[in-house]
Amino acid sequence: MSDIETVARLLSESVVASTAKASERNLKELENMEGFGLTLLHVVASSNLPISTRLAGALFFKNFIRRKWVDENGTHLLSANQVELIKKEIVPLMISLPNNLQVQVGEAISLIADSDFPNQWPNLLQDLAYKLSPDDMVLNKGVLTVAHSIFKRWRPLFRSDELFTEIKLVLDVFTVPFLNLLKSVDDQIDANVNNVPQLNKLMDVLLLLTKLYYDFNCQDIPEFFEDNITEGMGTLHKYLSYNNPLLEDPDDPDHATTLIKVKSSIQEVVQLYTTRYEDVFGPMIDSFIEITWQLLTSISEEPKYDILVSKSLAFLTAVSRNPRHFAIFNSADAMNRVTDQIILPNVTLREADIELFEDDPIEYIRRDLEGSDDDTRRKACTDFLKELKENNRDLVTNIFLNHMKVFFEKYQSNPSEFWKFKDLYIYLFTNLAINGSLSNNGVSSTNSLLDVIDFFKNQILPDLTSPSIPHVILRIDAIKFIYVFRNQLSKVQLIELMPVLAGFLQSDEYILYTYAAVTIERILTIRESLTSSKFIFTKDDVAGSAEILLRNLFGLIMKQGSSPEKLAENEFLMKASFRVLQTAENTIVSIYPEMMNQLISVVNIVAKNPSNPRFSHYIFESIGAILNYANIDILPALIELMMPSFLHILSEDIQEFIPYIFQILAFCIEKGSTVPESIKQLAQPLLAPSVWELKGNVPAVTRLLRAFIKTDASIFPDMIPVLGVFQRLIASKAYEVHGFELLEDIMLTVNLNILRPYMKQIAVLLLQRLKNSKTERYVKKLIVFLNLLTFRYGGNFMIQFIDEVQDGIFQQIWATFVIPTVPTVANLLDRKITIVGICKLICESSIFITKYGQTLLSATLDTIVKNIISDNLGHLNTEYVDLDNMEEISTFGSSFSKLASIGEKPNDPIPELDVSQGFKNFIATDIKKFLSSNNSNVDTITIISQLSEESKLALNQIMNN
Repeated sequence: MSDIETVARLLSESVVASTAKASERNLKELENMEGFGLTLLHVVASSNLPISTRLAGALFFKNFIRRKWVDENGTHLLSANQVELIKKEIVPLMISLPNNLQVQVGEAISLIADSDFPNQWPNLLQDLAYKLSPDDMVLNKGVLTVAHSIFKRWRPLFRSDELFTEIKLVLDVFTVPFLNLLKSVDDQIDANVNNVPQLNKLMDVLLLLTKLYYDFNCQDIPEFFEDNITEGMGTLHKYLSYNNPLLEDPDDPDHATTLIKVKSSIQEVVQLYTTRYEDVFGPMIDSFIEITWQLLTSISEEPKYDILVSKSLAFLTAVSRNPRHFAIFNSADAMNRVTDQIILPNVTLREADIELFEDDPIEYIRRDLEGSDDDTRRKACTDFLKELKENNRDLVTNIFLNHMKVFFEKYQSNPSEFWKFKDLYIYLFTNLAINGSLSNNGVSSTNSLLDVIDFFKNQILPDLTSPSIPHVILRIDAIKFIYVFRNQLSKVQLIELMPVLAGFLQSDEYILYTYAAVTIERILTIRESLTSSKFIFTKDDVAGSAEILLRNLFGLIMKQGSSPEKLAENEFLMKASFRVLQTAENTIVSIYPEMMNQLISVVNIVAKNPSNPRFSHYIFESIGAILNYANIDILPALIELMMPSFLHILSEDIQEFIPYIFQILAFCIEKGSTVPESIKQLAQPLLAPSVWELKGNVPAVTRLLRAFIKTDASIFPDMIPVLGVFQRLIASKAYEVHGFELLEDIMLTVNLNILRPYMKQIAVLLLQRLKNSKTERYVKKLIVFLNLLTFRYGGNFMIQFIDEVQDGIFQQIWATFVIPTVPTVANLLDRKITIVGICKLICESSIFITKYGQTLLSATLDTIVKNIISDNLGHLNTEYVDLDNMEEISTFGSSFSKLASIGEKPNDPIPELDVSQGFKNFIATDIKKFLSSNNSNVDTITIISQLSEESKLALNQIMNN
């Protein structure tokens, strides 16, 4: 078989569940072969292959580029020849591909551009601009798709000279052809008003042009666009009001047409100009407000228009944020029109919403509860209403209260028929009552014109406790009200609500029990204050209910189905299970083996096809919580329950789970202070280079390797492979911290006689990195490491460690890097180690005094004295990790997801010295003792005379106290 045939066969097998894992492993084995990336591109380009195989090839190519294009330092991992050939072929290929393949290859181009454009891909711009055609819209669509995949990278970036240089380079080449093509497309749309096939092609191009319009203006308005604002924005205004029945699909109420997408994209540009460039765009805003109002009052409630309604409301929200433009809403008449014509029609439940509730409950939950879909009408109206209310709270509140009174009376007249009015009533009250934003911590303050607790007692509690209700959505509205206003309810009220919510976990209604689980989980996360690490609910509060809660939650999880995808669908249930375990702490130790068995059963099923990263994360958080609170005597039994499953996952190379497993195994070793045989067998395989290639593995596998070394360094009789890992980590800017963590444990744990043959090479590696590619973080970690050596082995050892590289080099390192950087070490533990180490060096190192005293002593003493008197000792983070504000776990990939339940606490080598109590006195005592000694090698008078005036005063304080 030729390469392309082999790769195509493996790709076709990768989309079949029974052969997927084996084929993926075989493909990864081929990755390092010369030309593999090109072969993948040729598979994607082969029109004679099935589309599923080509799509699998495009996906694998995108991930191949992510893994293999550049390393952490931006150096190409492929040969120069392969790099150039891929860049030469990928753009023409993407231009010719169908839509679904273009998306994946476009993302690959964007990844390549991140590292190579513009400096290492200088001909790209000219190639793209040259290919633009006045009449070939198929070609134009491909070219503009490539361009957008590259230029959209600018949108979230922070402003920098490098970024603006790149943007200017693009604008110089692209703006004139861009505007000419916009004019040409506009003219051709007018000329082809009845030519449906050509209109569709033109609309595809117009959509990309509007996206590029945003890309080009996302950081700042370029002079070209400012000069041509009438023509450019005038064209966009035209297409906001453009309609052609031939472009509509009346038989499809769900999927947005290209014209709807064009209008939505235009509204994004208009919002950008309103928010950022009002000084230039101001005179045109009124005309866009007028057309947007017409759109919003004429659009049907069909779901296909949701994105356009959402973007249009986002524009009006931006308008209302400007005091000058808010005036158009700031009257009772205007606000009533906004309410009646725009807000109420778009927040009232539609039949489509109820269908989603019934047919796709998990999607309904995500849209409603998380605000995960920014294109929902309710979400956009919520933002608009919030902005209006912040500008004139009294006017908005009173107008909506008048409407709400009517809605509630309507509901009361016939609850079973008019239950939607109660839903609307609760929705409006909730959004009027919230002050500011709804955060992960709930609502911190409320609208003083509304009584949240009274509303809860009279409108919410009956819907929670009544045996019958007109529609289950009203019960869910009531639960969501508790979710939103949980911080406003007293602990007594919440304790009374918990059994009610727990009862819903026995319901057959998917959304009802899921909302109940979410709300229980959120209640258990309420803290004593926004800055407190203490939760109001303790283990004593849930001791009597945790076991039944967990049994009900696990019953619901297992009820979802036996397929991996269905079982892992509802991450809210797993997160609630974790929270109950975390809150209950050691009060339910008796059921830990049972809970662990259930969790491992879930792991075994989901491992067959991990599809929901958040569900997976909370499986392992739950396992971590059990291990954290388990008594040490049952730890071995829990480990034996886990290990068969974990070893299978490692052998099958299920990458999504491996970083979690490494963290859990590391914690087991740390907690048990021994290395079980079932874990010990992983020690040598852990050193294989392939284990360290996936970025998401590195922090976890480093922790596991360190746990092995700290607990039983004899596991590694040959230190060379371990030091090879250190060398790999310390060379990387991304992993330098992990490199120092590993080195510290090696130096503090392994017998120095074993390490002695490697000492010089370790020092050489550290100083080479310092010389060739230092970062601020690297310098700080190096300083902490050197002072840790001083604290443990003495200053003479540390100086000899450095001077072995080159005699006398210590002076340069200390004067150039250590002394200037010490004041910037802000982490409290690092600062303590640094200052104690330096103090020990001055007071106890004979080499420092005799060899370097004349050149370094006064400057070093000056630094120490200033730091002793400084009150700004940095900030030490509290030990708890706020899961709610952790980085969103949304996709599997190269990023590392840390398990908070078994987070590693920093190792303090000087625990007896409390930084907040007695630290200054401890150091001052040593300095005073040193300066008072009769050391013949120390000229105290001369040293003190060389100090700064500030330090002399401080030293006088030290000597006299």
